[in-house]
Amino acid sequence: MSVAPYSIGVDQPLSRAHAMLREHRIRHLPVLEGGRLVGLLTERDLHLIETLPDVDPKKVGVNEAMSASIYAVGPDTRLDDVVAEMAAHKYGCVVVMEHEKVIGIFTTVDACRVLGDLLRSGTRA
Repeated sequence: MSVAPYSIGVDQPLSRAHAMLREHRIRHLPVLEGGRLVGLLTERDLHLIETLPDVDPKKVGVNEAMSASIYAVGPDTRLDDVVAEMAAHKYGCVVVMEHEKVIGIFTTVDACRVLGDLLRSGTRA
């Protein structure tokens, strides 16, 4: 899990989101409004909306591309439950929340790292 992940304000332009994804080499951005989680923006969302005709990434807001449907869990949620839900719904990430605050993000890359660690340690997955 990435602790204290980068996030973006709902009123920011797509160009800012794109710059953040590139600069920090990430694929997911929690979208906040007044510190409250309101959406999730992915690299895939950006590419999709930016291919539409007449979309100016400097003028179109993050709110136009984000998904308001977010899979969020608490920090004590069992990892096997999280990855089962991710697999069942093909989620690319899970936002980890505590007291309505984003404290982390767990991605499919993180899940692969966990699996790799288990396989290396000889533990049966």
